[in-house]
Amino acid sequence: MKDKRIRKFVGGQAVIEGVMMRGPKVTATAVRNQDGDIVLDKKATTSISDSYPILKWPLLRGCVALFESLIIGMQALAFSAKVLGTEEEEEVSNKEIAITMIVASLVAILIFLAIPTYVVKFIPGLDASPVAMNIVEGLVRLVLFLLYIWGISLTKDIRRVFQYHGAEHKTIHTYEDEVPLTVENVRKQSRLHPRCGTNFLLIVMIVSIFIFAFLGWPNLLERIVSRIVLMPVVAGVAYEVIRLAGRSSSSLVQTAIKPGLWLQYMTTREPEDDQIEVAIKALEAVRPSEEEAFEE
Repeated sequence: MKDKRIRKFVGGQAVIEGVMMRGPKVTATAVRNQDGDIVLDKKATTSISDSYPILKWPLLRGCVALFESLIIGMQALAFSAKVLGTEEEEEVSNKEIAITMIVASLVAILIFLAIPTYVVKFIPGLDASPVAMNIVEGLVRLVLFLLYIWGISLTKDIRRVFQYHGAEHKTIHTYEDEVPLTVENVRKQSRLHPRCGTNFLLIVMIVSIFIFAFLGWPNLLERIVSRIVLMPVVAGVAYEVIRLAGRSSSSLVQTAIKPGLWLQYMTTREPEDDQIEVAIKALEAVRPSEEEAFEE
């Protein structure tokens, strides 16, 4: 009989021609190089919350997880680019990662916070209700997000990344089902996963609509600042929803996350066998032992 205890989560991310997997103790990135070989990079999985247990509390742990995932994801992307010869041989420094994150954050603020809250004033009939203006702003943000996902999905390189994304999900499903990690077993699995980052981002968009709805309608700068300040709260709530979705079989929870699963039809593609092999290699490198595999 299958053990009913909860297995420890293994998370992942697709990178250029590869997959990053993050286990309880090890993080590994597997990339297929131009010669067809799989190159593996392994690092110890560490978290600031191990030193400061308060950061493991609900809501706080979501902010920590998001920040650390961004850093680890950028390091994995840098490794994949290096393996494929698209960057210089030296390691990407922490300073370079920080600069990249700052630039990416500023672009995200512009596209998903500043533009939506600015364009709402041009929509007629909303002036009398700040709540209505905030809700419409959130809907505009959601539309921009969906258009962004759709737009990048049209490019050839991103389609391959989305195939690796599908391979990552299928491999994690196989691990969670406690069946051998073979290409045949992995291929049978769904490419949709409730703990996907796509789900998280969509939930962030939806939660932000409810939280921002009651902030009033001050000037443009105050609106942008208020949304930035509250974003950790939004991320914390979204993380708890994703965490619950990964553990619960409740029909209510599963219904609530269906839009995020549907969106994964855009952000994942059916992988090829050689892509599945890369995902398996990464997961095998981080899979905990039987003694470590379950939460206490």
